[in-house]
Amino acid sequence: MQEIPDCPFGGLDFLSSAVILLDRGLVIRYLNPAAENLLGISNRVFAGCPLGGVIDCPPKLLSALTSVLDHGWSYTGQNVELRLTGGDALPLNCTVNPVESPEVALLVELWPIDQQLRATREERLVEQQHASRELIRNLVHEIKNPLGGIRGAAQLLEGELSNPGLREYTQVIIKEADRLQELMRRLLSPHRPMQPGPVNIHEILERVRALLTAEFPTVLSVHRDYDTSLPELVGDREQLIQVFLNIVRNAAQAISGQTEGGEGRGQITLRTRAARQVTLFKRRHRLAIEVQVIDDGPGIPEDIGERMFYPLVSGRAGGSGLGLTLAQSFVQQHQGTIDCESRPGHTCFTIRLPLA
Repeated sequence: MQEIPDCPFGGLDFLSSAVILLDRGLVIRYLNPAAENLLGISNRVFAGCPLGGVIDCPPKLLSALTSVLDHGWSYTGQNVELRLTGGDALPLNCTVNPVESPEVALLVELWPIDQQLRATREERLVEQQHASRELIRNLVHEIKNPLGGIRGAAQLLEGELSNPGLREYTQVIIKEADRLQELMRRLLSPHRPMQPGPVNIHEILERVRALLTAEFPTVLSVHRDYDTSLPELVGDREQLIQVFLNIVRNAAQAISGQTEGGEGRGQITLRTRAARQVTLFKRRHRLAIEVQVIDDGPGIPEDIGERMFYPLVSGRAGGSGLGLTLAQSFVQQHQGTIDCESRPGHTCFTIRLPLA
C-alpha cells in the first residue's frame, strides 16, 4: 500500500456529511471523520486502496463515477445502496462532484437515509416533549391543590372517628393521596435546574451496576465493555444516574419476568465508545460519548414501540410509564439524544452525550 501524503482538504473534517476523495483510478485518497464513522473504516488504513476493494458499489454508481470523470458534470443519486465487503447494505443519498486537483479527481458526499430520518424524529420528539411537559405541569398544578385538601379532610375525619375499624378507610384515603402526591412530584422532577459539574461516565455506570446487581442478584449478569480512555463530561451527576438506572432497571424487570418462566439467566451489557463528528439536535460536535445498554430480554412490545417515551406509557403491568420519559428529558437537558432498537432477544438503548 502506497504512503498517502497529508490531505490538503483539512476543512472536510468539519462537515457532517461523509466525504470520500478519489483519484482518476477510483483509488481512495482521503476519508473525512464522518465517512470513517459511517463506513466503519479508517482513513489511515484504507487511503490508497481501490474503492471497489473496500466497498461493493452498485453498477449505477460506478457508471456515474465514470461519467463524472469523462464529462466533468455532477451526479446526484437517491437511495443508493453501498455494501462494505462482507457487510450489510447501507442505503444512502449521494452526490459526486469533479475536483480539479493533481491528486484528487472526485469528491463523493454520502448521507445515510436513516440519519435523515433520525434527525426528523429527534425534532418531532423535542416538540412532543415540550408539549407533553406543559400539559403535565398544568395537570399537576390542577391536581395538587384538591389532593392536599382530600388528604387533610381525611386526617380530620380520622380524628373524629371513635370506631378503630372505620379508620382503616381513612388510612386508605391518606395513603393513596400520598401515592398520588409522589407521582405528581416525579412528573415535575425534570423541571428542576441542572447542577452541572465534571462527571466520569464509568463511575456513573458502575454506581448503576452496583444498584442493579443488589436488586436482581440471581436473575441476570451485567457485562461491562468500557472504553476507559473516554474523558470526563460536564453534566448533572444525579440526573445521569437516574437516566441509566431507569433504562437498566426496565431491562432487568423485563428479563426478570422472562426468567420466571424458566428460561435461565439474562444478561445486560453496558458499552461505552467515543463518537466523532456527530450531529445532536442540529449542532455539530467533534466528540461525544456513546453509551449503549443492551439486554437479551423479550424486547419492547410493538404496540408501544413508537410511544415508549410518552408519559404514562408502559409495557409492564404496574409500571408508572415515567421512567423513559424522565430519562429522555434528562438526556435532552444535556443536549444529548436517546434512541432504541428492539426485537425479541435484543434491545439496545443508545445514549449520546456531547463533550465540550
